[in-house]
This record gives sequence, structure tokens and C-alpha cells, in this order.
Amino acid sequence: MEAAHATDTWKDWFEAYGPKLLLCARQWTRSLADAEDVLQEAFVRYWRHQRDLPGDPQALLITSIRRAAIDHARRETRRAIREEKADGGLEGRDTLFTPQLGEDADRRVEIEAALQRLPVEQREVLVLKIWNELTFDQIAGALDIPANTAASRYRYALAALRKELNPVSHG
Repeated sequence: MEAAHATDTWKDWFEAYGPKLLLCARQWTRSLADAEDVLQEAFVRYWRHQRDLPGDPQALLITSIRRAAIDHARRETRRAIREEKADGGLEGRDTLFTPQLGEDADRRVEIEAALQRLPVEQREVLVLKIWNELTFDQIAGALDIPANTAASRYRYALAALRKELNPVSHG
């Protein structure tokens, strides 16, 4: 009975936080499918090796997602190099936002491009803060940086996006 309760608790927890964690994984991967793979790998790593560690489970999972995404990117880079040598070309990159019917696809593409131009350190803090609703202390724990550094990277990222996406009001 105890094991079933723990499974239900984690199932409920993953249902509640899974979409936010998927968005987090998405910012470090090339496609939604890759993000789903990374999230699954990270959750399995967390469940097997980190769930008994002290600390916020969401922050620990984000650390696990980040590491899994780095590992995935390395594997994909090696695979892409092998394929490029074999056939002379690479596939195009998927977008972070997939425009849906009725949405302003041009604006979404513009936002994605602006996000991609941010320094990685700022982009990852921005994603963790906005999409995953983490506090600066949680972000600091996940990225192994001081909370003040997380806060300043967030402010710099927002300022850069405002400037780039609304140039008239900041010119």
C-alpha cells in the first residue's frame, strides 16, 4: 500500500509539474521530441539517484534536465557530424514555439529569435523564472550560482528582450 501511495504521489506531482519541466527541457533542445526524451531521461535519473537528496525536488529535477540535455546535445552533435560526413547536409532546426492556428506566427518567430540571441546564461534563468515559476533561490540551486546572480541575469534578459522586441519605446 505504501509503494502504491508513493507512486500516486509522484504521478500527481509529475502531472502538475511535467508541462513546466517540458518547457524547461525545450529551451535546451532542438525539438519537442528531443525535449520529451530529455525530460524522461532526467526524471529516471532523478528517481534512481537524486530523489532522496535534500532540497527542492523541482530544482533537483531541473538540474537533472539540464545535465540530460547537455548529454543529449553531445550525442546529437556526434550523430550529426557522422550524418553530415555521410550525406553532406544537416536537417534544419525546429523552432522553440510551434505556431498554432489563429496565433501570430510572425511574432512567435520574432520572440524565439530574440530568445536565441540572449546569452545562454540569461536565457536559462529567464526560462526557469517565467515558464517554471522558480524563485531566484531555486534557480540558484539548479544552476549552481548565487541567487543575486540569477536575479541580475533575469533583469538583463528582460531588458534585452524589451529593447529588441520594442525598439521604438527604447530607442
